[in-house]
Amino acid sequence: MPADSPSMSHAPGLGPLRPAPPGLPDATIAPPVVAESGDPFTSLRVIGLLARIERGRPVRLGDLVDRLNATYLDWLFPAPVVVDVAVALQSNWLVDYRNSSGIAIDDGPYGATIEIEDSSRVDSWIVRQAEREAGACRERLAAFSRLDRPAGEG
Repeated sequence: MPADSPSMSHAPGLGPLRPAPPGLPDATIAPPVVAESGDPFTSLRVIGLLARIERGRPVRLGDLVDRLNATYLDWLFPAPVVVDVAVALQSNWLVDYRNSSGIAIDDGPYGATIEIEDSSRVDSWIVRQAEREAGACRERLAAFSRLDRPAGEG
């Protein structure tokens, strides 16, 4: 074979890929994720739901957990993690507005509840909370994309 034959080439790089064989399953299946406290991906999903619940009435945290688990089938949202996000939001509200009426977490007859006040200031505030978490998600993804080894070196 001549030296310039493609089969004899040892140049770096993968080169073009051939079409996938018929019936090859989709490889983009995502592994399951267990939501964790302090994780911005978790917080963003919980805040996204809290931004859409009815205002001015208590909502059971258990119902939020159920909705999150039904919406994100590849995630598992334990109740304590959802409570942690709600408490963090309540704390942020206290810092920003110096009152506890905006986000109230309480014990109801059917379990813990969260009530978000029905005012015009809530939507823009909760959007800012979600934007902060989305920014933290993007930072984590960017940091991960810079790694070229599973142990983090590189």
